[in-house]
Amino acid sequence: VQLQASGGGLVQAGGSLRLSCAASGFSLDDYAIGWFRQAPGKEREGVSCISRSDGSTYYVDSVKGRFTMSRDNAKNTVYLQMSGLKPEDTAVYYCAAELMCGMKPRYWGQGTQVTVSS
Repeated sequence: VQLQASGGGLVQAGGSLRLSCAASGFSLDDYAIGWFRQAPGKEREGVSCISRSDGSTYYVDSVKGRFTMSRDNAKNTVYLQMSGLKPEDTAVYYCAAELMCGMKPRYWGQGTQVTVSS
């Protein structure tokens, strides 16, 4: 069972990135998938989540209107499209599989670094 996050990088403020979270060993559509991030010196925070039941998405207020989650069940991959990036979005981003959005994740992926320069 493995989650593989990718797509991070260095981007200027206002730019865009798309993060991917690919699963192996299990089907992503059996789980809600959350994205979390942790900036240096800060606690990890939940950024967004897509439910397993109807694909409903949830976002923390700071990213609403800028980040969009989607799911491609055929590819067993979940995406986080990030636009209008701000320096405060700089963090290591992790994806995780949860039974329901808001529950303690069952599986974690490794992080991918997102750095937004001003």
